[in-house]
Amino acid sequence: MKGFLLPLALAGLAGAVPIDSQPLEERATVSVATSQGTMVGSSLLGVENFAGIPFADPPVGNLRLRPPQRSTKSLGTFDATGLGPACPQMFFSTEGDLLLSVLGNLLNTPLFQTITGQTEDCLTMRVQRPAGTKANAKLPVFFWIFGGAFELGSPQMYDATSLIRNGVSQGKPFIFVSVNYRVGGFGFLPGKEVLADGAANLGLLDQRMGLEWVQDNIAAFGGDPTKVTIWGESAGSISVFDQMALYGGNYTYKGNKLFRAGIMNSGSIVPADPVDCERCQGVYDKVVEEAGCSGSKDSLQCLRDADYDTFLNAANSVPGTLSYTSVALSYLPRPDGIALPDSPDVLAQTGQYAPIPMIIGDQEDEGTLFALFQPNLTTEADLIDYFSTVFFQKATREQVADLVGTYSSALSAGSPFRTGILNSPYPQFKRLAAMLGDLVFTLSRRLFLESATAANPDVPSWSYLASYDYGTPILGTFHGSDILQVFYGILPNYASKAIQSYYFSFLYTMDPNNGTPSGIAKWPQWKESKQLLNIYSSFSKLLKDDFRSTSAQWIADNAAALHI
Repeated sequence: MKGFLLPLALAGLAGAVPIDSQPLEERATVSVATSQGTMVGSSLLGVENFAGIPFADPPVGNLRLRPPQRSTKSLGTFDATGLGPACPQMFFSTEGDLLLSVLGNLLNTPLFQTITGQTEDCLTMRVQRPAGTKANAKLPVFFWIFGGAFELGSPQMYDATSLIRNGVSQGKPFIFVSVNYRVGGFGFLPGKEVLADGAANLGLLDQRMGLEWVQDNIAAFGGDPTKVTIWGESAGSISVFDQMALYGGNYTYKGNKLFRAGIMNSGSIVPADPVDCERCQGVYDKVVEEAGCSGSKDSLQCLRDADYDTFLNAANSVPGTLSYTSVALSYLPRPDGIALPDSPDVLAQTGQYAPIPMIIGDQEDEGTLFALFQPNLTTEADLIDYFSTVFFQKATREQVADLVGTYSSALSAGSPFRTGILNSPYPQFKRLAAMLGDLVFTLSRRLFLESATAANPDVPSWSYLASYDYGTPILGTFHGSDILQVFYGILPNYASKAIQSYYFSFLYTMDPNNGTPSGIAKWPQWKESKQLLNIYSSFSKLLKDDFRSTSAQWIADNAAALHI
């Protein structure tokens, strides 16, 4: 099994292979009457699927690089039996050394992308529910936001059939909704021109309009719009917090709350410079240059007028996440003064977010997948140079050196953690992996929880650390492995059973302990004693959330210099 885990890790980042691959003509159909029209979906294996339902006008032509416009036209009888479209994707570079070339080519194959029908006309919803659900069922709703580094992804990748069937078997049926949102340069293009035009953070605005669509339409599918839990992984997890913090914490629509709880798997706050920062402008200028718009009086309008392939290639000309620059992302949510009034870390500290019950956690070795691309980092000085030039351009070299110095140079201290001197393909790999994982995921989670507990001490939260892939060579319990283990349950062991049970209980009661089966450990709130539920493949235990405390304190004290 272990020999297959590198491809599976890539699948976890880029999405998992859908299991609903039976030809459509072999499936039964089912229909739902909504305010938009009659949605005709498919039924298979006890789950009904309605995909590709538009919630906004096609963001094409002059609507490219503009906020979504709510769809108001009647759809009549609409064929929702397929998987729905995918928004334009940012594929990974296949240039460079052998490792980068191999990984890039693997990720660009249908096996790992599993994305078809890419089109700008992609702002759609996918709804899945137990077969036979009636309009008056009032089932709770999971609202899924896919991950993919804000560069790729689609609801196509995430078939909730097994999740829904498991929920039914536990007596907790639910509706699963996934939103399609613009990614890459189509959804998160930065730059001063973008800011001035009000065209920033379009992907987040797409997600928000998808949540509003749920309020208007989910009752027709048997869902309860007052019982929505937003859930995401990686960039989707970061998006969950961003939805909590959007408009400074305003999460109402037509006087109702858009959601009541949240689950964040690998991601929370990402300290970020504003949309018009110097690095941001470099991304914008590169896209403009590649699109042939440098000489235009209105470069943003020129991008809107460019043909699809020209803009796609231009948007994808900047570095992607599986590259040397790693998680110093070209495209990500950034403060724009309106949708995101400030950097997410500041919004968390000042309580400008929706105070909802939440589950938040990480994989033990979040950084290993992103540290595969820097084999030239052989000394501590190289590592300091890397973070100074690629990540933290506001920090002094002395500050970066101090940060690096909080991480031991001993191989036994790095990630994958607890593996001694093993799993080090190049001299600084384990140290870099530990730092990337902590800065973007693990320690930023702890700092977020500390801020959230201070701002809203009465709001419950539960946190975890997943270790169920301990022993996987090089990668450990890697970023994205929860998609394989938890979402799809590829290995139907204690970890998948326990986590799904916690999530179903949380969906129903906003407490993961209410209604979980016997044999599943009690999960204490994080604020009680700052403990994590440490989950292995066959058991779980409580773990004090105080590891790498020196690094965590340094990050907290210097957060303003660590914006990307």
